[in-house]
Amino acid sequence: MAVKHGLGRGLNALINDVPAASPSASAVPAGAAALGIMNVPVDRIRDNPFQPRKRMVPEALEDMVQSVRIHGVLEPILLRRVGDHFELIAGERRLRAARQAELTVVPAVVKEAVTDRDVLELALIENLQREDLNAIEEAAGYHQLADKFTLNQDDIAQRVGKARATVANALRLLSLPGDVKQMVVEGQLSSGHAKVILGVEIDEEKSIMARRAVLEGWSVRMLEKAVARLSRAPRKPRAVRVDIPASHLQFLSDKLHRHFGTSVRIVPPKTLANGKKVKGAIEIDFFSSEDLTRILEVLGLSDNG
Repeated sequence: MAVKHGLGRGLNALINDVPAASPSASAVPAGAAALGIMNVPVDRIRDNPFQPRKRMVPEALEDMVQSVRIHGVLEPILLRRVGDHFELIAGERRLRAARQAELTVVPAVVKEAVTDRDVLELALIENLQREDLNAIEEAAGYHQLADKFTLNQDDIAQRVGKARATVANALRLLSLPGDVKQMVVEGQLSSGHAKVILGVEIDEEKSIMARRAVLEGWSVRMLEKAVARLSRAPRKPRAVRVDIPASHLQFLSDKLHRHFGTSVRIVPPKTLANGKKVKGAIEIDFFSSEDLTRILEVLGLSDNG
């Protein structure tokens, strides 16, 4: 049985299994402070500088805003203390909804000793758990871990609970042309489409294939077939030199036609670019056994030995 990968250490590694906050965003339930939940002024919270998600669907956020206005923030966000303010670790949508709903405080779990790498890892894990990231955002998050914190693909896979091949394949998507990556970000192309387009060698052709897939509504399978056809480029014709000029061939064909009284075709010998010789041929038409006998007699031969 294949091993199922979990999502890294998960948020509970920092939250320590803290239960959800009260529906009211203005009051923390009795005993919650002892569990690590506190109300934090919204205007003292700064955004997560390592947030991997760059695009948020306005309609989905508006639904959350309406819910927050009625019920408050039901689940505490995760913060770290930085100087005299707080910085978001996880819970970006809840914080945005609270701001738009004009709440003054939100329930939060505040951690005092969280590194930049922890912040990026946990933001990635939260979004992966909620399936909130598109393929390009996920790949960019892995790239941040590799670039900023010098982690290799094995390290990243272990930290976020993914297979190494998953991380490697995601990072390859960052090599796509900018317009193709934007199509993935906007949901016009799936990660499956993007992976197939990686098989196209020339960037311009990658973009053409991506636009066709979007405009014509290609499935991943249809795109695979199109890319396969593109890779089967026509074989370049071998350079050849005809050893008998065309005008002389026509002269000889006419002369043989008159001599045999039937059509005669001459296929000239050729010399290939590598110097190899290709033989020529002469074809003489005949239409009956009597006609064949006549031609043999012209050649000075007999068909009876």
